[in-house]
Amino acid sequence: MIWNGVMPAITTCFDSSYAVDHRFMAEHCRWLLDNGCTGLVPLGSLGEGATLGFDEKLEILSTCVKAAQGKAPVVAAISSLKTSEAVDLAKAAADVGCDALMVLPPYVYLGDWREMKAHVSAVIRATPLSCMLYNNPVAYGTDFIPSQIQELAQDHPNLEAVKESSSDARRVSAIRALVGDRLAIFVGVDDMIVEGVAVGAVGWIAGLANALPLESMELFNCALNGNREKTFKLYQWFLPLLRMDVPPNFVQLIKLVQAEVGMGNARVRPPRLQLMGKELEQVRKTIQDLLANRPRLDSVSAIPVIN
Repeated sequence: MIWNGVMPAITTCFDSSYAVDHRFMAEHCRWLLDNGCTGLVPLGSLGEGATLGFDEKLEILSTCVKAAQGKAPVVAAISSLKTSEAVDLAKAAADVGCDALMVLPPYVYLGDWREMKAHVSAVIRATPLSCMLYNNPVAYGTDFIPSQIQELAQDHPNLEAVKESSSDARRVSAIRALVGDRLAIFVGVDDMIVEGVAVGAVGWIAGLANALPLESMELFNCALNGNREKTFKLYQWFLPLLRMDVPPNFVQLIKLVQAEVGMGNARVRPPRLQLMGKELEQVRKTIQDLLANRPRLDSVSAIPVIN
């Protein structure tokens, strides 16, 4: 498994009855890969994994694997309130052909280090697949500090990456100081990608890439190659959109951007609700104004049929 580049945390598309729209998801996956993304990460927070049943998750993983056709890895996000179910999902993800796992802490229970280590270790041990640890203390309340990440890396040879979403670029430096190149460090919040790359991150689990893969690839590559002027200019344009990856309603916001670029719809499963009224008007205007000044890049691949 090669951990690098821009791997979108893909959204889960729902049809008018709020069932998973597998046809669209397959087209979306192919479109993302055609536009340079280096992998696909389904079932995460942005994928509304907490609202999906076990069988729905496996069907989505199967759709993504078939759509990728071996051109890029499919990294299954593994999350559950129960350790046993997380282990079962990890094994099932391997069985349907996923290339790697992104391992999350339990959604609700805020256990201590002993408990959280036991949970993620059980998932990492469940298969021989390469694993990425997902650290997002803001969303999940569990903070895997650098020394704990080092301990997990020492215990598990197949732990090969970490998605760092603490919103603190200093964490990237701190992890690297302890593990060197033993783990590939990915930035997990969109509005920290330039800062993260500057201190050693080699990849990006991206949100806005669902709607703007070319711009995401261009920004990442410019930052990685040290093109400061071009990076700053693109980042300055992109930041109002990238910041939509941070608030609690980030799923609604990113799906709205997708709808505005003609790449999906804004439907979300409850308890999330779509934006309405003045909030919707204001956000939509912000998106439309930014898209009207969209930087000129290479031609975007054909957009699939929209719901």
